[in-house]
Amino acid sequence: MGLFKRNPFGHILFLKKWLIRIMGALTHRRFRGFNELQIEGSEIIKDLPETNVLFISNHQTYFADVVAMFHVFNASLKGRVDSIKNVGYLWQPKLNVYYVAAKETMKSGFLPKVLAYAGSISIERTWRAAGKDVNRQVKMSDISNIKKALDDGWVITFPQGTTTPFKPIRKGTAHIIKQYRPIVVPIVIDGFRRSFDKKGIRIKKKNILQTMEIKKPLEIDYDNEPIASIVEKIEYSIEQHPSFLKVIPMEELQAQEELNQLRRWSAED
Repeated sequence: MGLFKRNPFGHILFLKKWLIRIMGALTHRRFRGFNELQIEGSEIIKDLPETNVLFISNHQTYFADVVAMFHVFNASLKGRVDSIKNVGYLWQPKLNVYYVAAKETMKSGFLPKVLAYAGSISIERTWRAAGKDVNRQVKMSDISNIKKALDDGWVITFPQGTTTPFKPIRKGTAHIIKQYRPIVVPIVIDGFRRSFDKKGIRIKKKNILQTMEIKKPLEIDYDNEPIASIVEKIEYSIEQHPSFLKVIPMEELQAQEELNQLRRWSAED
């Protein structure tokens, strides 16, 4: 690899490789140390093609979710099934992994800008900006950048566009799937919301069990399946369909109890 070889977005791969190595070493204990990441289904990763793969996932923090996926993907490609033991798997990381993120988030400080270099496809959200609801047109350059990333490698996206659970799936993801026909791999994560702050940078609690389940690729009829059907498949596959609200995980109950306790203490003060 040439010292100044670049990816389609102009990022120097040599710098990106070292960034992933350093950030990976710094964050490894967040998923195998302070907390424990339980992985299921990672054997699927090594059998995926080199390009045009779209990972869809629920979202719990801005950055920790993606960082954990970088660890799991690279460990799996080095033959570690459902394990991120020994961070040496990041010495030769997969460099064509990208993730979709809000442009305003990736420009919100020095660290987000550094993380953006690791593979962010920064887009302007059409429904939210600066903490307020908006309604604006999709930028075609954002769509073309996602296509460019799929042509070059793998793309991670969070189709709800928010860390709030059970929010509706954005139809834009379904349109991208129908138009560009990627292999769509669902991922379901849990425990990150309790482990980290909203940004996924500060450790909020230790000894939390985090989980990541990588599911089999979705079966999609790209020619005939309507957008509404693809959206519903996404909802079920990442376990964000309203029907999942009927079963509240124990950790969510614990989190709610902690919040109620804080409210009681505040009232007493």
